[in-house]
Amino acid sequence: MAKPPKNAISPTRSEDYPEWYQQVIKGADLAENSDVRGCMVIKPWGYAIWENMQRRLDDMFKATGHENAYFPLFIPMSFLEKEAEHVEGFAKECAVVTHHRLVDNGQGGLMPDPSAKLEEPLIVRPTSETIIGATFARWVQSYRDLPILINQWANVVRWELRTRMFLRTAEFLWQEGHTVHATAEEAQAETMAILKLYADFAENTMAMPVIQGRKTAGERFPGAVDTLSIEAMMQDRKALQAGTSHFLGQNFAKAQEIKFQSESGELVHAWTTSWGVSTRLIGGLLMTHADDDGLVLPPKLAPAHVVILPIYKNDDQRGDVIAYCESLKAELESEHYDGAPVRVKLDDRDLRGGEKKWQWVKRGVPIRIEVGPRDIAEGKVAFSRRDLGGKPEFLERAGVVKEIAKTLETIQQTLFDRAVKLRDEATVEINSLEEFEKFFAADAPGGLAYCHFVDGPEMEAKLKKLKVTARCIPIDGDAESGECIFTGAASERRGVFARAY
Repeated sequence: MAKPPKNAISPTRSEDYPEWYQQVIKGADLAENSDVRGCMVIKPWGYAIWENMQRRLDDMFKATGHENAYFPLFIPMSFLEKEAEHVEGFAKECAVVTHHRLVDNGQGGLMPDPSAKLEEPLIVRPTSETIIGATFARWVQSYRDLPILINQWANVVRWELRTRMFLRTAEFLWQEGHTVHATAEEAQAETMAILKLYADFAENTMAMPVIQGRKTAGERFPGAVDTLSIEAMMQDRKALQAGTSHFLGQNFAKAQEIKFQSESGELVHAWTTSWGVSTRLIGGLLMTHADDDGLVLPPKLAPAHVVILPIYKNDDQRGDVIAYCESLKAELESEHYDGAPVRVKLDDRDLRGGEKKWQWVKRGVPIRIEVGPRDIAEGKVAFSRRDLGGKPEFLERAGVVKEIAKTLETIQQTLFDRAVKLRDEATVEINSLEEFEKFFAADAPGGLAYCHFVDGPEMEAKLKKLKVTARCIPIDGDAESGECIFTGAASERRGVFARAY
């Protein structure tokens, strides 16, 4: 009997997907649970991936006229109370500061000083529409001040009860864009432009295919008139909301008194937007590409494109092998991929070859090159692509260097094509509630279901029973007459439904 294949990650995806996810994070050394419940420590390799995401997105924002700024971590509670839907949407997740000093409790510990109680409690930032809106009210006086296009890189706190690293934590990192416009049309155009920017980043940088769509009323951001999102499908066929862009109408402008004098001299309320993506993208990246040996990184986000592993048996061999590897590293770094020098890491740690190799496999580096004395003699290297796995190929050194950029682009495209194929295979059109219930049965794999629907309590009740959510109404979906599978009422288009994170 053939032995089952051995994998670096245990359990495998098919055996226990949630635990596999946690073990990939551990194996890749991305993050770990912290001493604060529900929070995580992002370790250097995980943070390097986030930095690469930040740099790319930051450049994209600035190329479209946005500027970075920073606003307070603390928000007066009265600010949240000004927008009713907003406070209702976030009230259960808020962390609240009530005192500004600690004193000895008389038992060898500390307690809040009763005399240091704040006049007004402060909310630790769950999102910044209200505090930024109050600032914009001071900045905006005339139509000449508009538009205001601001982005903030920050941390936020939402007191989640059930947490999972990168996907849902009490504190996480993100960017939040906030803009002010003179007309509804300009604000709506901004909302759509950011949605497309996020989709571009997800597909062309993360190699993660997404559906661009509009949220149903029940799934909108609290206080928004319209919420657009990008939705991705993970390998377990669950959906992940990977980014959102909100048209806020005049709701927050009225709550925060953001007014300006129009060209006609009239004093009017502005139109605002907000939008954001977070470290949740790292979880999405993992669940889109990782395999049973660990993380698989698209080259555009990999902290290192290539890792070189010198192999030698003694000090006599070491000098020649290291010299060869260093010169190979310099040659590879002289090549360019994605507009910058190829990122190469030479790992000469005193570890056994197999242990060292598997560390880099689990970290997902796109290309691994191993070099020993025999390879030097033949002018070759042992070359492995992380996306393909399997045994290494022995290739001519010069050819590897010459083709490195092309190889990296091939890996990037292969990962995207693979994810598209998986998503397409798990996507169906469903035309009856019976089919829908069968597709999302507890023992069924599920996926993405395109269905006619009419938004309302009856649909929501049936979805809740199946633990399914309406993900979005695709913006590129054609109008199509049909019947809502939940109510039988007339429907003009299909929405996307899935189990989700």
